[in-house]
Formats: sequence, C-alpha cells, structure tokens
Amino acid sequence: IQELRANPDTQAAGTVIEASLDKQRGPVATLLVQNGTLRLGDVVLCGEAYGKIRALVDDTGSRSDSAGPSLAVEVLGLSSVPVAGITSRWSTPSTGRAPWPRKLRGSCAPPGWRPCRASRRCRCLRWRGGGLRVMGRTVSDEEGLEFHQLNVILKVDNQGAVEAIREALAALPQDTVSLRFLLQAAGDVALSDIDLAVASEAVVLAFNVNMPPAVEAAAEEKGVEVRTYRVIYDLIDDVRKAMEGLLDSVEERTPLGSAEVRAVFGAGSSKVAGVMVTEGKLVKGCGVAVIRGKKEVHSGTLTSLRRVKELAKEVVAGLECGVGLEGFDEWQQGDSIEAFEVVQKARSLEDASKEVTKAVAEKTESMGIAVGAA
Repeated sequence: IQELRANPDTQAAGTVIEASLDKQRGPVATLLVQNGTLRLGDVVLCGEAYGKIRALVDDTGSRSDSAGPSLAVEVLGLSSVPVAGITSRWSTPSTGRAPWPRKLRGSCAPPGWRPCRASRRCRCLRWRGGGLRVMGRTVSDEEGLEFHQLNVILKVDNQGAVEAIREALAALPQDTVSLRFLLQAAGDVALSDIDLAVASEAVVLAFNVNMPPAVEAAAEEKGVEVRTYRVIYDLIDDVRKAMEGLLDSVEERTPLGSAEVRAVFGAGSSKVAGVMVTEGKLVKGCGVAVIRGKKEVHSGTLTSLRRVKELAKEVVAGLECGVGLEGFDEWQQGDSIEAFEVVQKARSLEDASKEVTKAVAEKTESMGIAVGAA
C-alpha cells in the first residue's frame, strides 16, 4: 500500500482541474490542492491568470476559509479564466514567495515578487495548433499534392469542453487539411475574437456560449462567420464539411454509351466516322474517348452528330449515325467509341488522406531506388 503524504505547512501548489467564466461570479477555477494549504486572501497564479482569492467554495457548495492537500475547491477572484491542467502556485502576501509574470511588475503585483515562466508555458499551450463558409488557404503544393489549413477560434463555456472538442476533432484525417487553433478559451464571444478572425481569416466556433448583440453586429459587418452550437456532434460535422470544402473536386467520367466505327467518310478537309451505337446512347456535346485496340488514342468532345443526314441531339443503341470530333480526323475502321459525361465529385477527408499516403509511399520508394542505383 502506498503511503501518499503532503505537507500542509510548505509552499502551496496545486492543479487547475476545471475553469469557466460565470456571468455573475466572473472567472471561476476548480483547484486541486496537492501541497500546502490554500487560504482565503492568498494570491494565486495560474499561468496567465492571477488574483487575490475572494472566496473558496468546497464540494458541498459551502464557503470555506482554507483547503488542505487532496481537497478540491472553487476559487473566485482571478483576473481571467486559466487553462485546465496547468500547475498553480499561491502564497500569502506576507511571504513574498509567489511568482508573478514580468508584465505585472509595477502594477498590481506586490513589491519584491519575482516573475516565473508559468505565463510563457500557458501561452504556448494556448496557441499550440496543430455548413461553414469555407475559409482557409493552401499551405504548400509540393509534388503536386494540395495542403490546406483551416484557422479556428474556439470559445466554450468551460475549459473541460476544450479538451473534449479537440480530442473529437483530432480524429478527423488531417493529412491534407489541417486545423490550426488560434485561440481556445472559455467565455462569451468578444470583439477581440472578431478582430482576430478578420486578421487570420478564421472561423469562430462558439460552444454553449452567447454572443452579445454588439459582437454579432461587428461579425456581420466584417464578414466573420460565427457558428454557435449546443451539441458537440453538430460542431464536428460542420468542421468536417468545412475541411472537405477546401479540397479540390475531382473529375469523374460517367458512362453514357458506346459505339463501333463501321466506315470513315471525308467531309471537306476533315473526316467523320459512320458508327453503330452498340450500348446506351451518344449525346451531342458529351465527352468521347476513341479506343484503338486496348489503347485510348484520343479524348475530346462530340461536336457533330447526324442521323440520316439530319442533325441529332442524341442517338440510342441499335441505330447508325455519323460523328465528328473537334481536332481529330484519324479515324480507322474498327475503332471503338466510349461516350461519357464529366461530373465534378467532391472528395472526402479519407480519400484525400489515402492519396497523400500513396504519394508519400511512391516518393519514398523512388528515393530508395535512386539511392540504391547510386
């Protein structure tokens, strides 16, 4: 059996396990005391959030004057909402041992208190990135592959929701389209969020938070899309659609019919083919591939279609007709014609990921062959 002990009389420290922005009480953080004792009136530093404790609320909802090791309490009086999971330190003003950010010197920090690196760690943690209007840009285009980036500003009701949403979004394939979180914080959507979205061409995702009318008007005026959600699955679906909207569509051939060249005729300076439609139909203006043997010798557009010397819009199977292609008159008896319609097909994130994986594998294999030959 492990004997876990803590000293209630040493310098106090703990961890933020939850944080949110309450409309009435302001920033609220749930701290787990791991060492020392947290008391009412102590000064707390949680990353970039700091302040003097105005109230301690225990697990029963009652006010408390102190909290020892292994106890979790709600703390009121912080300057902002801290990041969940960050280490917190506190001390009574008389000890002068609590670390404060450098930017607080000469303002509200007690004299003689030294800055620490917790603020820098918090900032790095916040800015680490890795049905909507499609907003993003191409990052690089090496080896013919496309790479895009979608900038996101995430505002939630509490810090716990940030991890849940980030974990759900991390499951989306990001080999071709990556998500970059410029900001992830608890609290309502503010004007500063709109300004950041304008500067970075980002989309604002608001989960279980409100948007003041003034902020909503500013977003509409500046062309920033702010989407609000109450269900996390709706948010994930919209982000997927936005990411797939950045992908280039692919052209896909839909077969219309086929025909066999029975004779070749001269028509002025060009040639036309007399064909028998064997399957489906031929439609004027459709795509056509000329097959000789098993090789495609030409692909173009069916510009001329005649049936018994009369212009026709389409000819169905079992009938003969004359066809002409723009820029091609090298017909030979026995050629096959495959008619098709070109449609634009949207790509999924999974399809794009497979293409990248295949291209990387081929590139690696070719490099290996080149190295071996050398």
